[in-house]
Amino acid sequence: MRPEKKLRLEQLRRFRIRKKVKGTKERPRMSVRFTGKNIHVQFIDDEAGATLAYISTLSKSVPERDRLKANIPTASQIGSLAAEAAKSKGISQVVFDRSGARFHGKVEALAKAARGAGLQF
Repeated sequence: MRPEKKLRLEQLRRFRIRKKVKGTKERPRMSVRFTGKNIHVQFIDDEAGATLAYISTLSKSVPERDRLKANIPTASQIGSLAAEAAKSKGISQVVFDRSGARFHGKVEALAKAARGAGLQF
């Protein structure tokens, strides 16, 4: 399959999910995105169109960010850091948006770590 076609299908999958998963100020959307090298987590209020909190493997607040990769141990570390960032902003309940990725491996590790740190899905 051509790379352009693959990207377009992935984008359509994300749009299809986004129609059903909406975040509010009380219960924002926790959007998780994995690239080849990094992990990005955002807490988004879709009604206002604003990002409430953000954490990534590129963030300066993440310890040892030079050694982090997009793998399962890093995903669990980022999940717990994301939960801490959300709690500091007063967020305790979220709607989980996995951006079209399957719920296993890195996505599952990140979700378990966030739940373990106190976030409710």
